[in-house]
Amino acid sequence: MPASTAPLILEVAINGMTSKEKNPNAPREPDEIVDDTLRCLDAGASLIHAHNRDFDLTGEAAAAGYLEAWRPILRERPEALWYPTLAMAPDMAGMMAHLPWIQAEVPLRIAPLDPGSTNIGALGEDGLPVGGVYANSYDDIRVGFETCERLRCGPSLGIYEAGSLRTTLAWHRAGRLPRGTMVKLYFGGDYGLMGTEPGATFGLPPSEHALLAYLDLLAGVDLPWSVSVWGGDLMATPLPRLALERGGHLHVGLEEFYTPDRSPTNLELVREAVELADKVGRPLASPTETAALLDLPDPR
Repeated sequence: MPASTAPLILEVAINGMTSKEKNPNAPREPDEIVDDTLRCLDAGASLIHAHNRDFDLTGEAAAAGYLEAWRPILRERPEALWYPTLAMAPDMAGMMAHLPWIQAEVPLRIAPLDPGSTNIGALGEDGLPVGGVYANSYDDIRVGFETCERLRCGPSLGIYEAGSLRTTLAWHRAGRLPRGTMVKLYFGGDYGLMGTEPGATFGLPPSEHALLAYLDLLAGVDLPWSVSVWGGDLMATPLPRLALERGGHLHVGLEEFYTPDRSPTNLELVREAVELADKVGRPLASPTETAALLDLPDPR
């Protein structure tokens, strides 16, 4: 199928660690998550990524926080596709321990996994980057993929750095990537993952040449991929049109969006992506079509 007419998977990361102070439109409470998710689905999104209200919870407690929102959402939209984030825990087993608890109650066909490490921070008082290392060792990555296999969930892979993609491709060459894998190419905007001042970011910039570098690595590899900009505005870069023209997908939302002069809603970001897709000629995939495009296993 020509890339220009392939159905588009439009993913929305609705909140992440974005606080009300950073963007007052970021949904944090369960009722806000319900309302925002339904609006985004109605506008054309086919995949939702969400955090719960408390980043420090793990296991059953973390699952309970997610279920407050996702029970009512999935009662109304049983076909909806979504996935939570990794919990804050010392190892991958703990980071993913809430997933079986969620899956026992509501449909969960996708699991988050970041197959590599990167620095995360912001500018310090002296104007230099400060922060810490978000570390995922090869052993952690192995546990993550094994967990996805056991739960029959397609891995949604956050690619912060080129090394993360090369690790993913090593699993692909070995024939060990779980069914339903999607590669999410994360580009570092001026404000990075946490900042409100420019200068502390990560990875490759949101430029044409940066995307082409990733596509060089993906040459000859049949894995679905998407683009997003963290600490910037995806739609203000060349990435979305290039991705749409080359058969890629789009990842938008308030988890990654930041500019100091604009505080959009998730619905606004979805509508901007839909408008560009219409111009390029990419039809929107429904949640059911998205599950087929990703070849997601059925966890039942």
